[in-house]
Amino acid sequence: MNYADLTILALFVFVYCAISGRVDRTPINGALVYTLFGLAVGSYGLGLLGSEVDSGGLRTIAELTLALVLFSDAAKADLSVLKQTIAVPRRLLLIGLPMTIGLGILVGTILFPSLSFFEVAVLATILAPTDAALGKAVVSNPIVPAYIRQGLNAESGLNDGICVPILFVFLALATGEATAHQSGGLALKLVLEELGIGLLVGVVLTATLTYLLRAAMHRGWILKDWRQIPVIAMALGCFGAAQWLGGSGFIAAFSGGLLFGRLISNDKHGLLAEAESTGDVLALITWVAFGAGVIGPYLNALNWQVVLYAVLSLTIVRMLPVYLCLHGTIASKSEKLFMGWFGPRGLASIVFGVIVLGEKLPGGDTISLTVGITILLSVIAHGLTANPLASRLGGGERAR
Repeated sequence: MNYADLTILALFVFVYCAISGRVDRTPINGALVYTLFGLAVGSYGLGLLGSEVDSGGLRTIAELTLALVLFSDAAKADLSVLKQTIAVPRRLLLIGLPMTIGLGILVGTILFPSLSFFEVAVLATILAPTDAALGKAVVSNPIVPAYIRQGLNAESGLNDGICVPILFVFLALATGEATAHQSGGLALKLVLEELGIGLLVGVVLTATLTYLLRAAMHRGWILKDWRQIPVIAMALGCFGAAQWLGGSGFIAAFSGGLLFGRLISNDKHGLLAEAESTGDVLALITWVAFGAGVIGPYLNALNWQVVLYAVLSLTIVRMLPVYLCLHGTIASKSEKLFMGWFGPRGLASIVFGVIVLGEKLPGGDTISLTVGITILLSVIAHGLTANPLASRLGGGERAR
């Protein structure tokens, strides 16, 4: 990044901060504004951002952003409600998620005959996890029933970590690094490593650091200006340590956040404020880079198959498995449809897409284009419908 790029980003951050309250009262969400700005000023727009977006840099920023969002959202979760309604996220993750990937593979096989089976499987897995940040308008809205908010929050916090080993198995098969008869053992090994190490690191590191933080606060060792910084370090530490040891940093961040919220229940909102603000700034940079470096370069290759897959991914591929897997729960028909619709795609899919982009698959361009368009449509559609549908659902619940 050169000084011109830095100046443009800094001025955009300043202007957006100045009008953020006004934007928040409209159906337009921040991610859409950031993406469109990146598209407008990138090399495929006005050309004001002089340097190309580096895929490695975009992946790092997106990963750190996602880690902060997962940690802070998990810390704010109401565990008492989550315990009472654990059946919802459990079904979404253990039944709905595999069904979503399977249905995504089926649709992709029909629409993209030029892609190999495992390339289609990679695409379906990239677009399976939901985004905690884009879903914030729903999971933080008190109009929405608590069990739906906590269920969707838990789902978005854990499904990206679950999808990591699945994605790596399909990548290994797509690139020829593993054969079909090795896939079962490889999948089990990756799942155990990603989930086990991630959970262990998140719990142990958060418990240790939270104990030290509380002791330091009790003794008055921390200056007021520094009180909120340790939470950022804790979230990024959980993510980095788990990744370093071969586990899922996303699982570590989410499980660490859940534990942190439980251990510090009284003062957690004040401690989390800086982490949320930092995550918002990093998200802004990520979405601008996404618009400039991912959406722009691939727009010329847009075709009807890509658009149709994106639309189906956001509707039938997501909503049908959710509706079916919630059969027998307390959710009404409208609530099942609501939870099925609010599965926005965002940071997790960006991270996975950048990982796949670096593998240079034969169908990599088609995969990247489809992922980018799906995320863009998700940002638009879920941003515009979040508040109206939440209000409608809340009104129906009050009437019932």
